[in-house]
Amino acid sequence: MRNKEWTIESQHDLFNLRLKEILNYKHLLFQLVKRDIVALYKQTILGPIWFFIQPLLTTAVFTFVFGKLVKVSTDGLPQPLFYLAGIINWNYFSECLNKTSAVFKDNTQIFGKVYFPRIIVPISISISMLSRFAIQLLVFLICIIVYHSQGAQFHITSTIFIFPLMVALMAALGLGLGIIISALTVKYKDLYFLIGFGLQLLMYTTTVIYPLSAAPENLKWLIQMNPMTTVIELFRYSFLGKGDFTIGSLVYSVTTTVSILFLGLVAFNKVEKTFIDTI
Repeated sequence: MRNKEWTIESQHDLFNLRLKEILNYKHLLFQLVKRDIVALYKQTILGPIWFFIQPLLTTAVFTFVFGKLVKVSTDGLPQPLFYLAGIINWNYFSECLNKTSAVFKDNTQIFGKVYFPRIIVPISISISMLSRFAIQLLVFLICIIVYHSQGAQFHITSTIFIFPLMVALMAALGLGLGIIISALTVKYKDLYFLIGFGLQLLMYTTTVIYPLSAAPENLKWLIQMNPMTTVIELFRYSFLGKGDFTIGSLVYSVTTTVSILFLGLVAFNKVEKTFIDTI
């Protein structure tokens, strides 16, 4: 019998994102999420307590520097609540972006040994970071109760019912930008070292430390170009009753986030085929 030669190669095209395939590996996704959560807490001496302390310390610094010294407007809201609302949302987005951007570098050994949809790893990171976000949201809610009991003037609005959409936008935006960067760092490895600095600069183009209403008129368009601006403003409006957003800005944020996520998935899909040869 004549011997046959077999060649194993990728059969999917660039735009075939194989999202249905993820369902076949849902058990692996669950295990990766569990691993990330356990590792997240074991890497700190204080464990989950640190995730209570960190946003409070940052809020205290922002309140002193931007609230007391610089005297940045907070739209009449209690300064700690105003800053904490921005901090917990920005922390979730930035951590998703930062950790997914290193997915190829941190998982080279796993990717090189066994096949599974590689996109499961960055997705698991975004899901596991929700545990940290939930802890910090709890801190925020406790602060709301404390300030409300002291007679502070703010109120919860009906837009709180679209809170899941806000979380989904932050996760999708962090995931999309993160996997775009991870795809680029396969070839341009120095790019990874600029992520921390870039995130700091990007924070100042959102309304973490100032309300959109207080931004200079000639710069508002630039600040509104950042999809996270609408998310933070909508979050403050939902929980505190003060925030500058429109249906148009929300539609822009959703459209931009979906577009970035799609581009990220396409870039990731292209790079994962050959990254093991170049990383």
